[in-house]
Amino acid sequence: MSAPFRVAAAPAPARATRQAAAPRAAAVDAAAPRVVDVPTPFRPVQDEATFFATMKGLVDAGKFPAKLVPLWEDFYNNYKTAVVGSGLEGRDEAFVARVQASIADVVVGQFVAPYEFPSYHERILAPYDYYQFGQTYVGGLIDFASSFVGGVDAFRAMEAQLARGENVVVLANHQTEADPAVWAHMLEKLCPTLATDVIYVAGDRVVSDPMCKPFSMGRNLLCVHSKKHMNDDPETAPAKQKQNRRTLVTMGKMLNEGGKLIWIAPAGGRDRPVVGAGPDGTDVWTPAAFDPASVGLMTKLASSSKAPTHLYPLAMVSWAVMPPPPALESALGERRLTNFSGVGVSACPELDLAALAAASPGAGADADAFVKHVSDHVFEEVTREYKELEAAIEDYDGARAKNASTGKFVQPWAA
Repeated sequence: MSAPFRVAAAPAPARATRQAAAPRAAAVDAAAPRVVDVPTPFRPVQDEATFFATMKGLVDAGKFPAKLVPLWEDFYNNYKTAVVGSGLEGRDEAFVARVQASIADVVVGQFVAPYEFPSYHERILAPYDYYQFGQTYVGGLIDFASSFVGGVDAFRAMEAQLARGENVVVLANHQTEADPAVWAHMLEKLCPTLATDVIYVAGDRVVSDPMCKPFSMGRNLLCVHSKKHMNDDPETAPAKQKQNRRTLVTMGKMLNEGGKLIWIAPAGGRDRPVVGAGPDGTDVWTPAAFDPASVGLMTKLASSSKAPTHLYPLAMVSWAVMPPPPALESALGERRLTNFSGVGVSACPELDLAALAAASPGAGADADAFVKHVSDHVFEEVTREYKELEAAIEDYDGARAKNASTGKFVQPWAA
């Protein structure tokens, strides 16, 4: 790793923090998330003292778990340090209090009336706009000045293919719970429909953890149970497998209809750091190995779909805004660190399955060899693109990234 990300935040693995030198204009609207006719205890909150007083009152009334209070204090302080330390106009303690209050309200709602995700979940925009809620929270953590989008031609091609009623499947590495909001923030000016209409293949945690669920409710999701957590509770494994089959059938029907954009992480979860592997003892982040079975499944669905279906590898650099735990955890309720940092997405050229089949061992006659060949190719493309995107973000020098002048990476929101 050549240079640290520009991060202003509470403790986070592998990166030193650096405060912004001077306030800049906010890159996104500093208003609190929209609340539409939702009577909630945190709605009047405008400052930190009132926030925690409200939480204490709910604990005393038996309406909020006492064990979550110290975890939330840690979360609140991390978010405050990251947002206020950004130096952006409008990113003050009142903004932090409003955003944290909006999160607390919807989390309390999950304890009162838990939302159960079906195999296919459509994002909820009313009476409460869960999409804007998530965008505002994550937007406070993104340093847009050092964030970049790569592969503009590929994104434009996706947009045109979808407009023709064809399907697009994105095969991406996955780094944080914030990835859907990062994707949307990066693309909403360049290709608005890609930002909002994407359907994510989502694992157990984002639809079961009370802290994740409200953010997930603002996204279109195909809900599955990952192999990594399938047997966390052996008694529920059969039901999980049944839902996976149901989701697979739903996905197939959607692709047959056409005009669908599906985002899937073939690694089956978030990337994890290689602790201390950097030249100065820092952690090194890189895409986690892809599961050939996941890539093979999407390849098979693409080939059998009634509507033309296009596959694109995609790299995401986002870990710094919300780094996951260093190791896989089975229990819910992980600690949530947040940072102010540059992020990015970059699309690789569309896969040419015919060319890959011709180059596959056995000239495509061996199905397993072909699947592995495609999976290896996709992973190599994503890893290569990831390194270039990471370099663009790391090369930020306080005014403009050194790589921006090459045209490889752009900032659509700054145009």
